[in-house]
Amino acid sequence: MQLFTSMSSSPGPPPIASATDPAAPTAAPVAPAGLPAAPPTGREAFPVSWSGWADPDHVEPLGAGLLELLRGAFGVTGETVATPGDPDAVVLPAPALPAAAREALTGIVGDDHVRDDHATRLAHAAGKSTLDLLAARAGRLPEAPDAVVTSGSPEETQAVVEACAALRIAVVPFGGGTSVVGGLRALRGDLDGVVALDLRRLDRLVRVSPEDRIATLQAGLLLPQADALLAVHGLTLGHLPQSYERASVGGCAATRSSGQASSGYGRFDAMVVGLRVATPSGELRVAERPPNAAGPDLLGVLLGSEGTLGVITEVTVRVQPVPAAARYEGWTLPSFAAGAAALRDLARSGERPTVMRMSDEVESAMRLATVTQDDGATAPRTEPVAGQCLVVVGWDGPDGAAVNSRAERAGRILAAHGGVPDGPAPGEAWRRGRFEAPYLRDALLDLGVLVETLETTTLWSRLPELRAGLTAALQEALADGSGAPVIVMGHVSHVYAEGASLYLTVVARGGDDPGATATRWAGAKRAAGDAIAARGASITHHHAVGTDHAPWMTDEIGPLGVEVVRAVQARLDPAGVMNPGKLLPG
Repeated sequence: MQLFTSMSSSPGPPPIASATDPAAPTAAPVAPAGLPAAPPTGREAFPVSWSGWADPDHVEPLGAGLLELLRGAFGVTGETVATPGDPDAVVLPAPALPAAAREALTGIVGDDHVRDDHATRLAHAAGKSTLDLLAARAGRLPEAPDAVVTSGSPEETQAVVEACAALRIAVVPFGGGTSVVGGLRALRGDLDGVVALDLRRLDRLVRVSPEDRIATLQAGLLLPQADALLAVHGLTLGHLPQSYERASVGGCAATRSSGQASSGYGRFDAMVVGLRVATPSGELRVAERPPNAAGPDLLGVLLGSEGTLGVITEVTVRVQPVPAAARYEGWTLPSFAAGAAALRDLARSGERPTVMRMSDEVESAMRLATVTQDDGATAPRTEPVAGQCLVVVGWDGPDGAAVNSRAERAGRILAAHGGVPDGPAPGEAWRRGRFEAPYLRDALLDLGVLVETLETTTLWSRLPELRAGLTAALQEALADGSGAPVIVMGHVSHVYAEGASLYLTVVARGGDDPGATATRWAGAKRAAGDAIAARGASITHHHAVGTDHAPWMTDEIGPLGVEVVRAVQARLDPAGVMNPGKLLPG
């Protein structure tokens, strides 16, 4: 959910601070870019919005420039037209956990950790996609767990999974709750019940080896908590997805997450060297080792499995020293093609920045409409911006000299493609606001504006056709005959030698009926999925599959590939209780 992040006026990122006892589950997390950290009392005291992104007290104000744009495009007045209702009035299906199942589960985790009250079930009934939020705001969530179970150890998790398999109870693993692709829908199929297995109590740093630069983390740790615990040892994950505030370590592994600094630190799946997984057929462990040739890689099977093979309880990852210096800056490139060529050459060179991303002409026009000054204030830009693309690049390193040297060498590559340096202001503005966009989506939904994102990845040679075809499909699907525009803007945010991701944000007229808005977006998402598959691109780069992308998995991996995954599921989960309905087509 990447929107007009340069319009944020959030304070700059604080330095990474030391945590307390590295084994303590309640160490105060470190949060970059001014995000609120989970309090020292732990996740239980960190409320989550039922109708918005994360912190219910966090409000992202809309700037005057953005309000003016929305007024002209969609007739927005600035008045709230789609206020979320009363959470107590949201209709959930009645809890129907069989008595024998509840007795078995409380016998494992204790009565306090099996809950079926309305508020707890509501908090675990959906993820954070626009469709999820619209359903909540409409006052009816048709799928919700019968109960929420919080296991306190890998051993308890294993026992819960085995008990649910024996009793035909579906298990939906629940980490930070940030899925935007239907990964948390409490589907039970033909089973006798469904529980959300919340991993928040699996929140310890199990062990760390600075010599090997690896650490084993329990799956329920939120990323700020994990970074706080690692900071005691001078280490960091370096994994900063936009969901950083609420994403869990296990969730990042289960979805093959890719953070904003993936160019420097790598995708999360590339960071993982070992796993511990609770499956209905027993515990599966992949021990941490350097790369080897001992047959097919089980990590590759388990990473990205989205809870359909088992519940990840521990993750062993490569870690890096906390950087002592950083430099972020902006460059203006004359076109999308020129910017893509520059990023491609950077990816293939030895000058790969930690962060590199390029906004297309539409997104750049919005972001370059103002200039962020050194004091954080914004002022109108006087030079023309039509047709230009903004590139943000950033470097982390052990000292300023090393960072500056890398930046200067990379700058020569950008300049060779017509790039003009725009100074540190655009880079620092992006860094300040990089986690704010989901909160901005909440504000836009309140005003009756439909906002959602989708992402894909393809080869460099196919990127222009994919971008044009996907934009056309979305605009055609969302046109409503009112004359209101459908704004499709995008950026390249993850870059590889052979290709790149394409991340699109769609802004269209919504209204005061969340159900009708949801229907329109569901149709547009189907059109987008078909356009992606028709052009040989991937249905997802880092948002995972869930239920939203499952219809296109046969296009993604082929009919035989689907059969192979089903065969693995049948061996590890013969009763079919693990997160049913996700990952593969029905």
